Amino acid sequence: MTRALSKIDRAAIADQRADILGLFPDTRALVSIVYRMNRANVRCPSRAVSDLEYRQAFETVNAVAAEIAKELRNLGVTCVHHSGGFPMDLSQFPSNMWPVAHKIVAAEAGLGKMGHNRLLIHPRFGNFVILDTLMVDAEFSAYDQPLDYNPCIECKLCAAACPVGAVAADGYFYFTNCMTHNYRDRLGGFSDWVERIVSSRNPSDYRQRVSDPETVSMWQSLSYGICNKSSYCMAVCPAGDDVIGDYLRDKKGYLAKIVKPLQQAEEKIYVKAGTDAEDHVRKRFAHKEIKRVGNGLRPGSVQDFFNSLPLVFQRNKAAGLDVTYHFDFTGRETCQGTVVLQDRTLTVATELTGTPDITITADSKTWLRMLAGEARLLPALLFRKIKIKGSPVLMKKFAECFP
Repeated sequence: MTRALSKIDRAAIADQRADILGLFPDTRALVSIVYRMNRANVRCPSRAVSDLEYRQAFETVNAVAAEIAKELRNLGVTCVHHSGGFPMDLSQFPSNMWPVAHKIVAAEAGLGKMGHNRLLIHPRFGNFVILDTLMVDAEFSAYDQPLDYNPCIECKLCAAACPVGAVAADGYFYFTNCMTHNYRDRLGGFSDWVERIVSSRNPSDYRQRVSDPETVSMWQSLSYGICNKSSYCMAVCPAGDDVIGDYLRDKKGYLAKIVKPLQQAEEKIYVKAGTDAEDHVRKRFAHKEIKRVGNGLRPGSVQDFFNSLPLVFQRNKAAGLDVTYHFDFTGRETCQGTVVLQDRTLTVATELTGTPDITITADSKTWLRMLAGEARLLPALLFRKIKIKGSPVLMKKFAECFP
């Protein structure tokens, strides 16, 4: 366990400051905590063994943060600490549920750098760490500085092991594809499971939708805490002074012992239909079973709709496209925005810019109901709740890029 200090006014955490002060307005400094996990547990092919390590690590880091808060309180210093993991502020789901971005704060305090796998890599412990943050209403006599190098060695083993291709070799990250599979027993996966229950006609129909192992897996997650389906990006990472030796001494042996068992595991992979994740599994892991599911990501406002687009974007579906979409929302919420799809890239602006290839004018409530699967496009067009100026084919292309 290690800790480091940073100031609330540093430029690197400027975009986090409002959320932090929203939790504790008197925050003047931040204490970052890093707890080292047992990497052998995390690397075990059994996800049950891996999950046990996560659960115990979260309990430990929360207990340590509470003990530090107690000692500071004895010194007359007030502080607030947010959970190292769950519980999160799920009233904000699916937007910003984590009001303290532990990885960003820890990086600013010199406890690591973000790796290719989007995890904080500690210079000694690698990415086998759990983080927490204390918000303190006092100044310290000295503060830590960010690392001047990145411990990530860009080996791309995280990309090679990820069953849904969420970590791409070129550095791109598919947030929603990762969440749909790895967090199947939590968050949006739980919402989808509930909907499968209520939409089933009878027990037999439910068992056709959800297998017995999936049902008891959900029970275990609800009863005992964290249950991941993968987390292979962490398991295979060789970075960090205490970790990298085995990899450098025998790369071939490392692949055979650590990476191959996870790649070769016969398991169920959860994907949203029509995503790049589904294509990735078919191409790279044909021996793994694909199960199409929902992920519970439904924007609650049209602003959430614009904010969510980078998270759900399937860039391979936009290959070869060069299309500008103008959106004009009316009714309960009024706002405008521009979405540009240009050969596997996405640009979103909350204003009308450029010359549109297609313009969508929509009643905001109807649009959100359509995204949630509660309304269909054709009736909305007939009743003029949604109006399109441009080729309907471009609407189909848009839907393919954001399934």
